[in-house]
Amino acid sequence: MDLESLAAGLQGGQRRALAKAITLIENQRTDKRAQANQLVTRLLPKTGRAIRVGISGVPGVGKSTFIEALGLMLIERGHKVAVLAVDPSSQITGGSIMGDKVRMERLARQANAFIRPSPSSGSLGGVTRRTRESMLLCEAAGFDVLLIETVGVGQSEVTVCEMVDYFMVLLLPGAGDEIQGIKKGIIEMADGLVINKADGEMKNAAARAASFYRSALHFTRPKIPGWTVPICQTSGLNGQGLDKVWEAVLSHRSFLEKEGHLDRLRADQVRLWFHSALRDNLLDRLYSNPDVKARISALTGEMEASRRAPHDCADEVLELFLDQDLG
Repeated sequence: MDLESLAAGLQGGQRRALAKAITLIENQRTDKRAQANQLVTRLLPKTGRAIRVGISGVPGVGKSTFIEALGLMLIERGHKVAVLAVDPSSQITGGSIMGDKVRMERLARQANAFIRPSPSSGSLGGVTRRTRESMLLCEAAGFDVLLIETVGVGQSEVTVCEMVDYFMVLLLPGAGDEIQGIKKGIIEMADGLVINKADGEMKNAAARAASFYRSALHFTRPKIPGWTVPICQTSGLNGQGLDKVWEAVLSHRSFLEKEGHLDRLRADQVRLWFHSALRDNLLDRLYSNPDVKARISALTGEMEASRRAPHDCADEVLELFLDQDLG
C-alpha cells in the first residue's frame, strides 16, 4: 500500500482515503499492522485539536437518534463531525451487526460527516482495540468533533473515559436508571448527564430524573475539582435541548484549557494508550506462539479435571512463553 498517497488523500479530506486508513489499522495481519503503525506515526503531528466526546448509555436510550440530531446541528454550525460507532460483533462472521450508517441515514448523507461502524470483536469496554488510532485518523482528516458511541456493555464507561475529553452519559427517564446509575458509579465518571427522550408523556418523568441526579451529585466526589456536572434534558427526536448539551461540552472545554487540565488529560490518554497497546501486543504474541498454544491445549484438560489450578497453569505457560519467545 502507498502510505504516502493514502496519508495525502486523508489529509485532503477524502472520506474514501479515511475509510481505507481505518480498515488498514483494524487489520490484524502482522504486515498490515506494521503499515498501520507507520501511517499513524506519520499523521500524529496533524492530530490533537478536535473535541473528543464519548457517548454511552443503556440499549434503547436512543443513542443513535441523539447522535444523528447532534451531528446535524453541529454541521449546520460549521463543524466537521466524525462518528465512530462501535457495534457488537457477530459471533459467526465477526462483523458489525447493527449498521449505524443505516440508523443515521440523514447524517451519513452529509458531506461534512463521517460515520464508521466498527465491530467490537469481543473487546471489553465497548470499543475496538484500535479506536484510539481511528480517532487520530479522523482528526488528521480535518474532523474537529469526534463522537464515540459505545455499545453500553457495562465496561464501556471506564474504557471510553480514558480516551475522550468529555464523557457524556445518556439516561432514560422513568426506567429505574436513577438507581442503576448509582450502582454502576456512572455519576463519578460522567462529565455531563443527559436525560434523553424528554418529550411527550415522558417530559415530567425526565424532570424528576434530572432532579434526582442533581441531588445525587452532592454526595459524589467530582471527577475534576471545580467542575460541576451539567444535567440536560433532550429529545433526539425533535432536537429539543441539543444546544444546551453542546454549550455544556464547550464550557467544559474552556474549563479544561483555563485550568490547565487539557494538557494533563491528553498526556494521560497517551500513557493509557501505550499500556493498552503493550498489553494487546503481548497477548497477541503469547497466543500466536505454537508451543504456547499446544501447552495451553494440554493444560486445559488438567484444569477441567481439577488436577491443576488455573494460576499454576498460567505461571507455567508464561514461563514457557518467556523461554521460547523472548529467550
